[in-house]
Amino acid sequence: MNSIGINHEENPVAHRLFAALRQLRKVHWQQTVEGHKPSEMTLLICLAKRSHPLDEGLKVSELSRFLGLMPPTVTQLVNSLEAKDMVLRVADPSDRRVVRIKLTEQGKVITRKAKHHMDAALNKLAEHLGEEECNHLADLLLKVHAFVEDNPPPNLDLLQMNGDEKLD
Repeated sequence: MNSIGINHEENPVAHRLFAALRQLRKVHWQQTVEGHKPSEMTLLICLAKRSHPLDEGLKVSELSRFLGLMPPTVTQLVNSLEAKDMVLRVADPSDRRVVRIKLTEQGKVITRKAKHHMDAALNKLAEHLGEEECNHLADLLLKVHAFVEDNPPPNLDLLQMNGDEKLD
C-alpha cells in the first residue's frame, strides 16, 4: 500500500481497464476543423442535427440540454462562434425575450466539413476493427455508459472528515 492508502494490487483487470481508458482519453479523437475547437464543433453539429431548414433555431437552454452542458458554458461557446460568424442570434418570433441560435451559411459549410471528417474517421475505424468487433465495442460502450449513469462518482466534498483538515 502506498502513502495514501491505495492498494495497487487489488484487481489487475480493473487496473488494466483504467489504463486503457486513460490512454483513450489522451487520444485527440476530436480534431479542430479550420481552427474551431472540438467543443465549438460539437455545438455546431448539434445545431445542424436539431434544426430544420425552416426552423427559427434553438434556445440556449435546448442546446444545454442536448449537449449536457450548463447554460453559461453554452453561452460562452455561442459568443465565440458568433464572433467567428458561425452562428447568429435571432429573436424568437412569438416571444421577443427569447433568443434563438441558428447556423450561418459559413457555419453550415464548416459543419459539413466536420461531419465529413468524422464520418471518414469512423469508417476507417470500422474497417480496421471489422463489423463484429465494431458491434461488440458499441455494445460494450453502451454498457459502460449505463454503468456510469447508474453509479455516479462519489461527491468528495461530502466525504466525512477525520479532523486532520483543521491542521492545514
